[in-house]
Amino acid sequence: MSLKKINTFLTAAFILFILWFGTEFILSPETTAPGFGLPSWPSGDGDGFLIIKGIRDVVLALVLGILLMTGHRRALGWALLVEALAAYGDMTNVLAHHGSVATALGVHGLTATLMVVNGLLMMRETRKVAAAPATPAPQPA
Repeated sequence: MSLKKINTFLTAAFILFILWFGTEFILSPETTAPGFGLPSWPSGDGDGFLIIKGIRDVVLALVLGILLMTGHRRALGWALLVEALAAYGDMTNVLAHHGSVATALGVHGLTATLMVVNGLLMMRETRKVAAAPATPAPQPA
């Protein structure tokens, strides 16, 4: 299997996973929130903050999806690398608030690390194209 096919499969899997997870936070934040890894539910009406997290995830997935669909693979690699910071941020948030270490590392940390790997593989796939020297323009005779 070619590197391009592997990258496409991994990226599509990330897009679907992030889109699904974000949609769950938008549609039913109260049932999805416990799986995030934080130890307690926000006091009062916390649904709005959870929906914000869902919207963020949906937007992150759409950015990746648009880059994949339009064939901007090098930009897609960069986006994967940058968007991994959101998952690392989620991991740090769970750990900082004494949440589940297993969820912080096993869900958020693993997701972020796999996104970095996918982003680096995408950069490797597109390296030759980006580094290829431009062909000189024909000179008039």
